[in-house]
Amino acid sequence: MNAFFELGTYLVMPFWLLAIVAPTWHGTRRAMASPLIGVGPALIYAVLLLPSAVDVLPIVARPDLPSVMLLLGTPTGATIAWQHFLAFDLLVARWIYGDAVDVGLNPWVLRLVLALTLLIGPVGFLAHLLARRTGRGWQVAGNQAT
Repeated sequence: MNAFFELGTYLVMPFWLLAIVAPTWHGTRRAMASPLIGVGPALIYAVLLLPSAVDVLPIVARPDLPSVMLLLGTPTGATIAWQHFLAFDLLVARWIYGDAVDVGLNPWVLRLVLALTLLIGPVGFLAHLLARRTGRGWQVAGNQAT
């Protein structure tokens, strides 16, 4: 299970590094434009989920805290959940990146927002919405937020 856990992390890290370290580079724009960036952990998720689907589907169809705690408290459950986080956090980061480029958000603000998204996903998402709404002074000259 540890190998799957680490593999998913390694598959997404190049995209995160590009977006945070070099957000204005044309190669980053090209990489972040693809919706396929989340495929690696999504495939690992599917491979791990399918053999456990009979046990997992009833829990996610009618979730309650004790059942979810039991599921996530196993190596398989935690690894499946980690792949879910990796895939969806990166797809949220892809949206944030594209939106920030569209509105001309300052690359330093984008870096901060993406770092928050990488570490604590929903907080990064909220930070982007806040920066987009209130950060008119944080924009690159010539772009206007809508």
